[in-house]
Amino acid sequence: MSERLRTYHGKRDFTRTREPQGQDATPGGEGHRFVVQIHDASTLHFDFRLQVDDVLKSWSIPKGPSDDPKDKRLAVPTEDHPLEYEEFEGVIPEGEYGGGTVIVWDHGTYEPLSHDRKGRPVDFGESIEHGHATFRLSGSKLHGEYALTRIRDDGAWLLVKAKGDRARAHGTPDPRRARSVTSGRTLAQVAAADGGEE
Repeated sequence: MSERLRTYHGKRDFTRTREPQGQDATPGGEGHRFVVQIHDASTLHFDFRLQVDDVLKSWSIPKGPSDDPKDKRLAVPTEDHPLEYEEFEGVIPEGEYGGGTVIVWDHGTYEPLSHDRKGRPVDFGESIEHGHATFRLSGSKLHGEYALTRIRDDGAWLLVKAKGDRARAHGTPDPRRARSVTSGRTLAQVAAADGGEE
């Protein structure tokens, strides 16, 4: 088990939840994957995850990512997740950490764009550690350049699309009506189909 997944493992009982355990911490071939999951837990929110080395760095975004540069979206960091979590969709049992329904709203690849003041590329993991990372998303729904910036000492971040990168027509999704890019199902459909399996 990766040391970076210790917090993730400590919060879950894998005899009850079907979430991936992440035993294989070997980075995938492409190396720059991202996923956005809608998570109907105690509060309905979006989980934004970027592959950094052998884990998915993760943020909870209450209102979801926006393709409008005018929208600054609060992003609260959560524990690192295993790479396999990119494909997770289903129901986390009630009483378990994060109990509720999860669908994959978007996924794809990203291009790291972080650089120093002299324009030299900066290691992407280091840029996140320092509190500011820029990247270009190529997903089924999200496209273009974004930035994640830490704004407060308590760890809160903002996710913002770059100025000059035009907004796309679909706007911010309605999470209750949104469909998974992997199964085509809504939250309600996944809950109905998978809820009885736990």
